[in-house]
Amino acid sequence: MSETSKPEEKPYGVSIRGYISVLLIGAYLGILFVKSEVASWQRIHDMFLFREAHMYLIISLAIIVAMISMLVIKRLGVRSVDGKPITYKPKPYHTGVIIGGMLFGAGWAITGACPGPVYAQVGAGEWMALFTLGGAMLGMFGYAALKPRLPH
Repeated sequence: MSETSKPEEKPYGVSIRGYISVLLIGAYLGILFVKSEVASWQRIHDMFLFREAHMYLIISLAIIVAMISMLVIKRLGVRSVDGKPITYKPKPYHTGVIIGGMLFGAGWAITGACPGPVYAQVGAGEWMALFTLGGAMLGMFGYAALKPRLPH
C-alpha cells in the first residue's frame, strides 16, 4: 500500500471488535431472558391475565434502568460504536401508534414473545418460536411495503 492510499474502510465504520461485543451482549441478553423467564410463554400468558406480577416487575425495572442509562449517556456524552453521538428524539403520537401498539400487543399475547425474546426462544430450542420469528419478519416487511399508505 502506498503512502497516499487510504486503508480499506469497514462497513458502517464498525470494527470486528465492535461486532464481537454486540454478539456477546446479545448472547448475554438471550441467557438473561431465558433464565429470568421473560421468554416463557406461560409467564407472558399469566401477565396478560393479571395472574402474577413477575413480568410487570421486570418491565418496570427495565424502564428504570433505561431512564438511568439515558441520563448517564446524556451527561457523559457517550457515543455509539461507530462514533456518532447517542441522542433521544421522541416520536410524534398519532393514530398509527395506537394501531401498531394493538397489533404488537395481540401478537405478543398470542405468541408469548416480543422481538427480543423470540430469538432467545429459538436459541433455547423452542421450535414453535420459528413461526413467531417468521410472523415478525412478515409483519416487518409488510409494514415497510405499506408504510406510505399507513397513518403516520
